[in-house]
Amino acid sequence: MENSTPDIQRIKDESPFNLPKLRKYFPAWLRNFLPIGGGHHHREEEKTLFGFLAFLISESFIFAVFIISYIALRATAETWIPPGVKGPEMSAQTLLSSIILLSSSIVIYFAERALKKRKIARFRLLWLMTVLMGAFFLYAEVKEWLGNDFSPSTGLLGSTYYLLTGFHGLHVAVGIILLTAMLIRSFIPRIYQKGHYGVTAISLFWHFVDVLWIVLFSLIYLWRG
Repeated sequence: MENSTPDIQRIKDESPFNLPKLRKYFPAWLRNFLPIGGGHHHREEEKTLFGFLAFLISESFIFAVFIISYIALRATAETWIPPGVKGPEMSAQTLLSSIILLSSSIVIYFAERALKKRKIARFRLLWLMTVLMGAFFLYAEVKEWLGNDFSPSTGLLGSTYYLLTGFHGLHVAVGIILLTAMLIRSFIPRIYQKGHYGVTAISLFWHFVDVLWIVLFSLIYLWRG
């Protein structure tokens, strides 16, 4: 019994985390952002962004599961593309729509900057451009689906291709709806007097969708063999 106390103390000292301090301060810090149990009025923006970031992290896990499954299935499949099927091909339209989607991240970045500088007209123009760029990507994606020589029932190729591109396309569609709603909202007088965290959150979501497409594009169109 006499030797147990020094041993416990030694283990505590070697821990990289100060657990007693975390237990003391973390719940109080967390309550600042939760809609229940407290919070401060002047931190409303931080609460919203915290919740939105939590949502994006949860979405990242879902995509991570899909992507890891795709890699595992494709790496272990003896034949990925069935005989007589061309498979997804990187056409000029696919490349163009991908470039446009990724470029929309730059456009929305400058839209947000314009809003911070109170240049509302420029913000609306750039925001609208982002909507149109996203809509073009969706149009090109649907056109590609209709032109494919395989369907969701064409083995692992078809099921994984339509799952990944469909789930991502759904996020693009949701992003377009949110962007459009935010554009309409911008016409409400004095709407940004108390901040524009909604714009920041939607902008983050759009960057998230674009980054995901880089990963999916690399797996679907650039992975050969």
